[in-house]
Amino acid sequence: MDFSDVQNAKGSSKSFPKHETRHVSEHKNAARCARFSLDGRFVATGSADTSIKLFEVSKIKQMMLPDSRDGPVRPVIRTFYDHLQPINDLDFHPQSTVLISGAKDHTIKFFDFSKTVAKRAFRVIQDTHNVRSVSFHPSGEFLLAGTDHQIPHLYDVNTFQCYLSANVPEMGANGAINQVRYTATGGMYVTASKDGSIRVWDGVTAQCVRPIVAAHGKAEATSATFTKDQRFVLSCGKDSCVKLWEVGTGRLMKQYIGAAHTQLRCQAVFNDTEEFVLSVDEQGNEIVIWDALTAEKVAKWPSNHVGAPRWLEHSPTEAAFVSCGTDRSVRFWKENL
Repeated sequence: MDFSDVQNAKGSSKSFPKHETRHVSEHKNAARCARFSLDGRFVATGSADTSIKLFEVSKIKQMMLPDSRDGPVRPVIRTFYDHLQPINDLDFHPQSTVLISGAKDHTIKFFDFSKTVAKRAFRVIQDTHNVRSVSFHPSGEFLLAGTDHQIPHLYDVNTFQCYLSANVPEMGANGAINQVRYTATGGMYVTASKDGSIRVWDGVTAQCVRPIVAAHGKAEATSATFTKDQRFVLSCGKDSCVKLWEVGTGRLMKQYIGAAHTQLRCQAVFNDTEEFVLSVDEQGNEIVIWDALTAEKVAKWPSNHVGAPRWLEHSPTEAAFVSCGTDRSVRFWKENL
């Protein structure tokens, strides 16, 4: 997506294609988070029941076909049980068959999903805080943890050495990090914090290079992610706003409004082409879609969850996304072909 003239984007909005949706699995408690692998072949979900489910996307699609002649398709290919408290976030290693999870039990756990019988982690990082968010560096050699601590924790994956930024910007009392995400190259990372701020950090020096204080006013910033070209950050907050920021200047470029989210750790995500932005309207229990360039609302669909979904995650490779609910269910959405 070319956001180069994002300020002056006029003209008609694109229409978002119709999707079909299917309930694909259920946890024993709230489904709290989801993540796709970089190649889009797998998606994992984490729950308040402390379990992690790993799905093969091709099997989900097979399950959604009207005539599955081979009997019931089982899209869940692995289930991992090794945490003591709810799972907050997940990420896939960029090159290998490793899935990591961050949880309220202050740990980051490493699971090898090439092994069919392993239910437990083969490595564990013990953090000092509730691990709210995790993100692998594109090299796979480092990972970031966003925790109840206001500074991101940078870990060397091989030694488990933890590095903290030396220059800490002025931060409010409640700087707990809701989300941390690397750019595609690892040159920068972004944090979304409970104090309402978005902060961009240098991936090499770990210094905060662009603080956007009160990006969501006094409301929590709940998600933040870079565009593929690394020039913009899309953020979401409990002020019911989704915003697009220019990294170089910290300027607000776009606001996507009309979806109320004040309770849950709501996500705003791009679709795979970055032509659309998706988020959740908690009051209407709907999934809301905007044209990324014009910021016009182009669709809103019933979520099909009981109660509003708490997490949305879009496939990086195709027109498909996942929604997770307090109703314990995981739903898969894909474009009607």
